[in-house]
Amino acid sequence: MGEVIAVVSGKGGTGKTSVCAGLATALAEFGESVLCIDCDIGLRNLDISLGISQMDALSFMDICRGEYTLEQAAVHPEYPGLRFLTAPMNCQPEHIDPSVFGNLLRQARKTCSYIFLDAPAGIDAGFQLAARYADRILLVSGADPASVRDAARAAELLELMEKPELRLIVNRINLRMVSAMKLTVDDIMDRAGLPLMGIVPEDPQVTLRAAMEKPLLKKNKKGAAAACRRIAMRILGLRVPVEL
Repeated sequence: MGEVIAVVSGKGGTGKTSVCAGLATALAEFGESVLCIDCDIGLRNLDISLGISQMDALSFMDICRGEYTLEQAAVHPEYPGLRFLTAPMNCQPEHIDPSVFGNLLRQARKTCSYIFLDAPAGIDAGFQLAARYADRILLVSGADPASVRDAARAAELLELMEKPELRLIVNRINLRMVSAMKLTVDDIMDRAGLPLMGIVPEDPQVTLRAAMEKPLLKKNKKGAAAACRRIAMRILGLRVPVEL
């Protein structure tokens, strides 16, 4: 059975979506079958980070309503093992029946090794929908105080939802800025109250590759791409040192 991984953040601007795309494509590179679902209704951008913004894609509600099958989900042109469902238009998260969404995920578990849910930023209905059925939750935070505070609040809510597999990814790390703030990654972990899954450096290639409509990891071995590969290896259960 496949594993459902929700990628969440306490606030916007942490780079959650680019991390989600990076991890999904890394696992597809490693030969895993992956389904990416954009759960950010209204502000859907996962297709941009995946480098497939020009592709037509079904929404997850198209599948939930039985209008199409999971086999008809868009296939990434450069990663044949990676499929994609976008967020629906003209729909509010609070109006989605969680049990119907859960049925979709149960179907996906039968054919996919990993199902990534790109949750909307914040702690509203979309966040809770993505977290509800997740086996593992990756909470993405920046190093700035507001991001860390909001990550701690999101972690508290997830613990109330009895989510045991909860890990922190510190994204967009700029060593010079962190040093100026007299912060360490251990400090960020302590303030967020979470064990660490990985750290990802600030990398202009994230924005550049999205603007070029190319996935970050394609022909890119350094920076954020390398960090996403290391975290993906940890998801696979491999012991990989944490480094920038």
